[in-house]
Amino acid sequence: MSLIGSMTAKLAARLDDRAPVFYAADMAAFTQRDGVWHVLVIQRGWNPNKGKLALPGGHVDRDETSRDAAARELAEETGIQVPEGSFVAQVGVFDEPGRDARGRYVSVAYGVILNDAPDPVAADDAAAAEWMPLHMATRVADKGGFAFDHHRILARAVRLYRELEPSWPHADEDAR
Repeated sequence: MSLIGSMTAKLAARLDDRAPVFYAADMAAFTQRDGVWHVLVIQRGWNPNKGKLALPGGHVDRDETSRDAAARELAEETGIQVPEGSFVAQVGVFDEPGRDARGRYVSVAYGVILNDAPDPVAADDAAAAEWMPLHMATRVADKGGFAFDHHRILARAVRLYRELEPSWPHADEDAR
């Protein structure tokens, strides 16, 4: 870069008063256990929202897509891998200002149904991880027990899979 180009870039950076926007990805992973639908949740080990439930997720690295980041974060936080060839559906983009106390975060959320999923092992910034029955998770979400706007991500993922799969349970169903 030329001296003038470098000086122009530095001046532009000083004059830019926009706050940075952070790019994130989340994963709503589902499985059936004993005929009951479950969703994979973590308990946040760090602030903000330390101790609250969340879906696995985090920052998108410079060299990856949001889908790859969602799968990577799922593996890092729970030890659960998305098998090659799995159908990973985009649930939506979540960009409400104020959704994260750390700054402006835009998250692309994904969903996946995993067959014969193993028990999770909490790691990285997850204090705990578990397959929670879907009907319990939606109740916790309705009572404000999820971090950030993950209750919205969960609700949208449930609606998406209900449209794709007629046997998918309604969020308020206790029965199989």
